[in-house]
Amino acid sequence: MDISKILYVLRSIGIMGIFRTFLNSLYRDYVEKHYSSTSPITKTVTPGDIRLVTPILSGVRIEFDQADVEILFLSQNKIKISWEPGKAPIPYTIDKIRWDDQQPIIEVNENGCSLKCGKLHVTVGKRGEIIYQDVDQSTFRNDKSPLRVGDSWHLTTVLNTDEHIFGLGERAAPFNLRPGNYCSWNRDVEGSYSTGTDPLYMGTPIYLSLSNAGSHLVYFENSFKSRYCIGDNLVASFDGGMLRYYLIFGPLHTIYEQLSELLGRPHLPPRWALGYHHSRWGYRSEADIREVVEGFRNHDLPLSVIHLDIDYMDGFRVFTVNSKNFPDMKKFTNDLNEKGIKVVSSINPAVKNDRNYKVFTDGLSKDLFCKLPNGKLSGGVSWSGWSVFPDFSMELARQWWSEQYQTLLNAGISGFWHDMNEPSSFSAWGDMALPGPMIHNLEERGGNHLEFHNLYGLLMNRASYEGLRKYAPDKRPWLFSRAGWAGLQKYAWNWTGDIDSSWNSLKQTIPTILGLGLSGHAFSGVDIGGFSGSPEAELYLHWFQMATFLPLFRTHSAIGTKPREPWVFGEPTTSILRNFLKLRYKLLPYLYTLAWETSQTGLPPLRPLFWDNPGNQKLWDIDDEFLLGDGLLIAPVLSEGAQSRRITLPPGVWYSFWDDRQFIGLTEVELALSPETIPFFIKGGTILPLAEDGGFSLHIYPNDKQFSSSQIYSDEGDGYGDWRVDYFHIQQLTNSISITWETEGSYAFPYPIIRVVLHSKQLIGAKADDVNLLSQANIIVTPLFKNLTLNFS
Repeated sequence: MDISKILYVLRSIGIMGIFRTFLNSLYRDYVEKHYSSTSPITKTVTPGDIRLVTPILSGVRIEFDQADVEILFLSQNKIKISWEPGKAPIPYTIDKIRWDDQQPIIEVNENGCSLKCGKLHVTVGKRGEIIYQDVDQSTFRNDKSPLRVGDSWHLTTVLNTDEHIFGLGERAAPFNLRPGNYCSWNRDVEGSYSTGTDPLYMGTPIYLSLSNAGSHLVYFENSFKSRYCIGDNLVASFDGGMLRYYLIFGPLHTIYEQLSELLGRPHLPPRWALGYHHSRWGYRSEADIREVVEGFRNHDLPLSVIHLDIDYMDGFRVFTVNSKNFPDMKKFTNDLNEKGIKVVSSINPAVKNDRNYKVFTDGLSKDLFCKLPNGKLSGGVSWSGWSVFPDFSMELARQWWSEQYQTLLNAGISGFWHDMNEPSSFSAWGDMALPGPMIHNLEERGGNHLEFHNLYGLLMNRASYEGLRKYAPDKRPWLFSRAGWAGLQKYAWNWTGDIDSSWNSLKQTIPTILGLGLSGHAFSGVDIGGFSGSPEAELYLHWFQMATFLPLFRTHSAIGTKPREPWVFGEPTTSILRNFLKLRYKLLPYLYTLAWETSQTGLPPLRPLFWDNPGNQKLWDIDDEFLLGDGLLIAPVLSEGAQSRRITLPPGVWYSFWDDRQFIGLTEVELALSPETIPFFIKGGTILPLAEDGGFSLHIYPNDKQFSSSQIYSDEGDGYGDWRVDYFHIQQLTNSISITWETEGSYAFPYPIIRVVLHSKQLIGAKADDVNLLSQANIIVTPLFKNLTLNFS
């Protein structure tokens, strides 16, 4: 540990915390040595030859000399493969268990077995190798016979020369993970991280393969520590459990709709969650936060959410409030609510080992905390000191944990920020994980922390989500979490953790968040400016501009860093930041619609440039731009002092948001840069809804196609009341555009009058439902309509 990290830890937890951390490291090492096997089995075993093939419902079971495999078709392009021996996973991550029965055609011969169902053709060789082909018998995946070394499975997949690999959860790596070596083990990094740090907080074992042979996705349903060596082949190895994986083949939209059907779709967030969030570790009191809120008001800076880090707690005890610094939390949250500002509080899973602390004594009396194999409590060290950890693999513990949120909900807290839930226990050396031999209930089946570690954050979020649904039933739960696993999106958003403050980390943010989206985690964000340092104005500005377009739009920083409120950088930075803040709020109708679409389909809001054109190899490696839904493209400024940047535009017509300049993709353009803007494009055919000038506008961007459509979702912004979807169908002719407006749902449209703005064409007349409208500067103002015609020259 270098001197800077020593000072960081000292400032965070103090001298006594350092001492406890040292003792905890000794304790962890003792437990792992005392309870772990001293003679691991290292013999390598292959499946051997096929002995028996048995057709079963929707698939087949094949027995080999030394292993068995079960292959099930869940749909005509989705398959489940399970190699035994090894513990079967408890289906914590799986949202849909029962699928329609399939009837694959099964053929058995001297070379093995083949199964055909819909678009998938699977061939199992006589020694366990599996080849996957599409309907044209083009091979898109080739798995060698798996190997078993002791309790560990190893699967080698032969990669095509052009094959790209994306995802595997949160990675501080290039967008295309090939070549590289990665570990899936949720880990609290020490201090902060930068490009190359591995593993990180959420190593979800889901990856997307893209090649000329097609695209497919793989989800390994195995929570043990796993490793992925990606070169000419992709070698996946797992420290325990059976080798079970799901494969989904087809177009990207289909893949991610079916992945979210398997793992569960995100819920629609409250609209306030899409506004700007401000946070800092070091706001110690209500007075500190009121001063910050007043600063936002005085500088005309919109603000939706304030976050409370661990300092709001009483001695860092979870689910408590420091009554000295926050004497009336209910009044405080009410006051902020009246200003349109929600309060989100930090929660971590560590419960202080303190006989005078009700949460501890109550959990202890119910026998809900993790233990060692000898039955004694097993704990660690967190902010509050010596701590214990709830066993979220037990239904009773999850129910109990969900009940704890009542106090803070009653005090007016609107959402929760889950931290340190890898889970993390302070360590002077080695991994900050809990001891591997620590036991878990695992729904009465039993197991240890080596199996449950990666699932811990997922199950914490599940318990919390269920608590919010129960104890605040009229509000939509909003959680975001540092750690999780496959399926987290059902319960919580996430952010990229304690990234350092550097230009390199700004660049890293885009591939990291795109990779999370391709791993099923739809709603993500980053600590604007980085967590651990003090960015200069230029770095903070460009980070803020990029984050304007991320689902979670939050500034956060570590204790001891320089202040990072938008006004501290002075002019012209503050004015530019203000403009981007207001742009975010203008975009809320689009962002809210996109969030609703994600809740319906599971498609990630942030998408790589190849999303709609996966066959175009020129787009595969672009990791410094991203799409936001179907209609927007953002190319952030990522280099210090940059005067221009090169941009790739996918096929289609693209309009610069700032000046309506048109570009035809597929093309590369070099654009001059200025601090006031970043390259931001609207795709032709888009109707962009904006909340502006105290009302509502529809911005029409023509394209080169005759037909296109857009939709807008509306409701009260929270709860489960009435809603509506407005569908706008565009027909473009030589000198006119016809827009047909259809509606689904009973929520009243919130604006009696709308502005319609036509881009790139010269508007010469308009008619809404046979009523002529006046136009000025390509803008018309109209009541609600069924048919609108825009004539242009």
